Amino acid sequence: MGKRNRNRGRNGGGRDGGAEGKSDRDSGWGAGYADIIKENKLFEQYYQELKIVPEGEFEEFMEAMREPLPATIRITGYKSHAKEILHTLKEKYFKDIQDLEIDGQKIEAPQALSWYPDEQAWHTNMSRKILRKSPLLEKFHQFLVSETECGNISRQEAVSMIPPLLLKIEPHHKILDMCAAPGSKTAQLIEMLHSDMDVPFPEGFVIANDVDNKRCYLLVHQAKRLNSPCIMVVNHDASCIPRLMVEQNGTKDVLFYDRVLCDVPCSGDGTMRKNIDVWKKWTTSNSLHLHGLQLRIAVRGVEQLAVSGRMVYSTCSLNPIEDEAVIASLLEKSEGALELVDASADLPGLKYMPGITSWKLMTKEGQWYSDWSEVPTNRHTQIRPTMFPPTDPEKLQSMKLERCMRILPHHQNTGGFFVAVLMKKGPMPWNRRQPKVTVDSVKIKMKLFGFKEDPFVFLTEDDPVFPPIQTFYNLSSDFPKLNVLTRTHEGKKRHLYMVSKELRNVLLNNSERMKVINTGVKVWSRNNDGEQFGCAFRLAQEGIYTLNPYIRARVINISVEDVKVLLTEENPFLSRLGEDAHAQAKKLEMGSIVLRYQPDLKDPDAPQCPIELCGWRGKTSIRAFVPRNERLHYLRMVGVEVFKDKQGKKEGGASESQEGNAENTEEPGQEEDTAEQEQSDTEQNGSAQSKTNNSEDVSST
Repeated sequence: MGKRNRNRGRNGGGRDGGAEGKSDRDSGWGAGYADIIKENKLFEQYYQELKIVPEGEFEEFMEAMREPLPATIRITGYKSHAKEILHTLKEKYFKDIQDLEIDGQKIEAPQALSWYPDEQAWHTNMSRKILRKSPLLEKFHQFLVSETECGNISRQEAVSMIPPLLLKIEPHHKILDMCAAPGSKTAQLIEMLHSDMDVPFPEGFVIANDVDNKRCYLLVHQAKRLNSPCIMVVNHDASCIPRLMVEQNGTKDVLFYDRVLCDVPCSGDGTMRKNIDVWKKWTTSNSLHLHGLQLRIAVRGVEQLAVSGRMVYSTCSLNPIEDEAVIASLLEKSEGALELVDASADLPGLKYMPGITSWKLMTKEGQWYSDWSEVPTNRHTQIRPTMFPPTDPEKLQSMKLERCMRILPHHQNTGGFFVAVLMKKGPMPWNRRQPKVTVDSVKIKMKLFGFKEDPFVFLTEDDPVFPPIQTFYNLSSDFPKLNVLTRTHEGKKRHLYMVSKELRNVLLNNSERMKVINTGVKVWSRNNDGEQFGCAFRLAQEGIYTLNPYIRARVINISVEDVKVLLTEENPFLSRLGEDAHAQAKKLEMGSIVLRYQPDLKDPDAPQCPIELCGWRGKTSIRAFVPRNERLHYLRMVGVEVFKDKQGKKEGGASESQEGNAENTEEPGQEEDTAEQEQSDTEQNGSAQSKTNNSEDVSST
């Protein structure tokens, strides 16, 4: 994001509802609320005077602001498993909750957000206290946490879901997310790129930026859960984010984005229901201090937007100084190059108030100013002309500020939010000629950041690493070798990653212009003793769906019962598989394999989406190598549940040792070979008896 409000970490700062980067104690399902007086007379005086709330509704507005915010979840939309997750939620958990009573109170089941497509977003008023009182609700909570960890569910404030929807993403779009951390909106953008799961490399990509290096790693964590080769995380000040170059037809051109998400740092007074310390810290000075930064970020966004492209500007502030004032100034600067888009029909069911065309400023001392001419000279550094509405009535009318959208908390039980959709009709006045980028000027900026990230090194087509991989997995001839990269110039390549060819273009042509924190999805990892099995690289679960279209060997087709065996037994004998899978496995030599389940349309009770698991074929046994939460996800899909009781002991499903042996998520720049070493140790003792933990029960549904 841009230069942050220095209090942002405490008052929410205005992104994704403000607290998504916090611990589960402070955010998500059933967050607690401290005993604090939820009153601020200056806040009430200010917004009553501005009349952003319809007449007669102000008390209802204030009552809603004092109520705890409902928890909301979003089911990831691009994964083929989204429908299965939705089916599980509706048919298993929500139905049970409807008939549940606790302490004489009937529990209200979660409700779908009426304006979010395909019932992919839900909200509930269940508190953490309630969740702990019922074993059924505790299992529901564990389900949510587990599915969140493996990227199938995202805990995200309802209003935070709006901007990506209004961008109208298509798989070929090049997207810039300017102030992206902690990353829930970025995740939505990635999902939209992958709307067709049969296309492993969409033509589009997301470049997700944040100014805070530490928050960039929150962003990486969110993005890595989705295992996309089309996301790059960078670390820059959004107000001066570098202009990038790409090579097209042998010449270098400026990269202009089809879509820009400009979700700027803000005062966050729309988040009072969640970030209750805003009540005592709120003052009009917050907006006055942030307005200039917000405008600079928005200007930089439209500069990098392609003609005919769309930019969404959003804040979780209700203040017109941060909202309409920024949009009006942006439109005025554009001299007709930008127009506000009427998005009223884009989200049927969403209630909002149209943007306002008249507002005033108030200082923290309570002094009002209606026009720049009224501002005394000694205030000119804090209060600027761009904070006021345009004085020319015709110009103001032509801006159509009423097309902005302000979401008020009492209308649909949400947080407060502001969003505006802009379309670029032509170059900005100061960019009418093709801009020139000088590398030297950018280098100076980079020295200030002090880059220390591991390098991104692309392999050549004739790299010696490829022939054994190509032979072992019988990769198809169209496998894009040039999209494979590693993170080291010297020594053995320990992990191989893949990006789309479009992101490869960006990386190769901008190494001196940008600080890349993370990109690519891991597809292979070196196995210490793998060469004796024919290939030194085993498949990585993170990249299995990316590699799937190209792998033509080392594949075992499995049934639902095989999935249960592989994910609940630590190291089962080959004979534990069904007859068909067993026959396939016997034909394969030792080494890395793909375990593939294809849905049976004749069996509606079985999972109706494909499942791809990485595994290892040993001497006499077989094993799945899947991260713990992903393992639990697949078990649920085939009717097996694993939960912890109140003492933390597991009930049913995979054994403790098996879960512990699953691959860990690799942090950026770190090398991890625990699973590889363990895999090698396991296979050297391939005749060891496979086992399950007898202290745990497998509960099938």
